[in-house]
Amino acid sequence: MDATIYHNPACGTSRNTLALIRHAGIEPTVIDYLHEPPTRDRLVELIAAAGLGVRDALRKKGTPYEALGLDDPTMTDEQLIDAMLADPILINRPFVVTSLGTRLCRPSEVVLDILPTVTRPFAKEDGEVVIDQDGPRLE
Repeated sequence: MDATIYHNPACGTSRNTLALIRHAGIEPTVIDYLHEPPTRDRLVELIAAAGLGVRDALRKKGTPYEALGLDDPTMTDEQLIDAMLADPILINRPFVVTSLGTRLCRPSEVVLDILPTVTRPFAKEDGEVVIDQDGPRLE
């Protein structure tokens, strides 16, 4: 299976998502979106394929979200996309694309929805168990 992750290596959620993909036996295409941001068309496609609205794809924490006035409800989707393209830190992460779908993987275990079944135990960086020794995903 092919997989692509729009990744920020400084983000724990993104690192855990990447680790889950690899744990499933898949070596994904890793796009450091801060250095290689998606095109406008690709960003719009990712958001739509994930079933999100543009505002849902905006990252607020640790970004210039408030300073740029992006919380203004009168801002259009086009304006919000413009802001995300101008400053990619505003794009929430990680987006993952596989043949089974596209997801914004927050929390990281959302990626399991678009991967083949993983039955080996897995724990996040902080020790939180996502898949236990019996194999089922923990909710």
